[in-house]
Amino acid sequence: MRKRLAVLACAGAIAATTALTALAPVPAAAQAQRATATGITAHFDLARGQTPENIALEPDGTAVVTFAAARQVATVSPQGTIRVLATLPAPADGGVHTPLLGFALTAGIVRDHDGTLYFLYATGTADLTGLWQLTSGGTPRRIAALPADSLPNGLALDEHRGTLYIADSALGKIYSVPTSGGTPTTWSDAHELSPSGFLGVNGLKIHQGALWATNLDRGTVLRIPFGPAGRPGTAEVRAADLTGIDDFAFTGRGDEILAALDGPNKIVRIGCDGSSSTVLTGADGLQNPTSVAVRGGVAYIPSAAYSTATDPNLLVSSVSVPSRP
Repeated sequence: MRKRLAVLACAGAIAATTALTALAPVPAAAQAQRATATGITAHFDLARGQTPENIALEPDGTAVVTFAAARQVATVSPQGTIRVLATLPAPADGGVHTPLLGFALTAGIVRDHDGTLYFLYATGTADLTGLWQLTSGGTPRRIAALPADSLPNGLALDEHRGTLYIADSALGKIYSVPTSGGTPTTWSDAHELSPSGFLGVNGLKIHQGALWATNLDRGTVLRIPFGPAGRPGTAEVRAADLTGIDDFAFTGRGDEILAALDGPNKIVRIGCDGSSSTVLTGADGLQNPTSVAVRGGVAYIPSAAYSTATDPNLLVSSVSVPSRP
C-alpha cells in the first residue's frame, strides 16, 4: 500500500508540474534549452587525469566539475571552454593508500547560492581526506576532516539547515557537517548503505523532505526521510537492479530520476514506481557516465572513461529524450 500511495503521489506531482509548465511563459533562453539535441559540449584530456566525477551548475549554465584523477576542480562554459579553478595538494605517498582505488580521488561537488563550492577529496591520509571549500577568488581549504580509511564520494547541500551530507562509499555511512565546517557526525549507517564487495553508498540528493542515495554494489536507489531535528528515518529502497549506478538527478517531474550507470555505460530514467528505461548509451557519446545535473529541461552528463579509456567528456541532452526499447 505504501508503494502504491507513493506512485499515486508522484503521478499527481508530475501532472501538476506539467500543468504549471504549460501555463507559465517560457523565456527565449529556456525555449532554446528545451530544443537542445544530444551532443558533447567538451572533450577532456585523459592523459592529464581529466576524468570528470561529479558536477554542479552555475546560473548561466556553466558546469563545475571535479576531475577525479587530476585532483582538480574546473569549469566548462556553455561553449566548451575549460578552466581549472584549483588543484589540490598531492598526498605524500601519491595516493596509493586511497581506499579501494589506489589514487587520490576528487569526488562530489555542490555550489551554494553565493557561488561557494564544496567538494570531497579522498587520499588515504589523515591530513588531506575530507570536505573542502572554495570561495570565489579564493584558494581551496579543508573545512572538515574525514577518516583516512574513508572514501568520501557523493555530496548534498541543504542550505535551509546549513548542512552538508557526505556519502562514504568505503565505510557505508552518510555523514553530516555544518557548511561552516567542523567535525562530521555519522548521520546514518543503515545496512542499506553498506558495500557488498566494492563501493556502497554513492550519489546523494535532497528531495521532498528526504535524503536520496544510491548504492553502487547493491544497484539501488534509497529514500531516507528527514525526521524530527533532521534525524534520519528508515531507509526505503525505491528502485533496484540498477547495476553500476553512480550519481543521479531529479528531472523536476515528481520523483522521476535520471541516473548514471557507470560500467554499463548508460543513462536511465527511473520512474515513480521504480521501473527504469534506457535513454542514452555509448552510441550517444557516453564514456562511463558518473553523474547528472538537470536544469531547464536539459541534462548535463560527465563521462570519466574509467573503463572505456576513450574520450572523457561532458554531454548535454534534453531531459525529454525518449526511452529506448
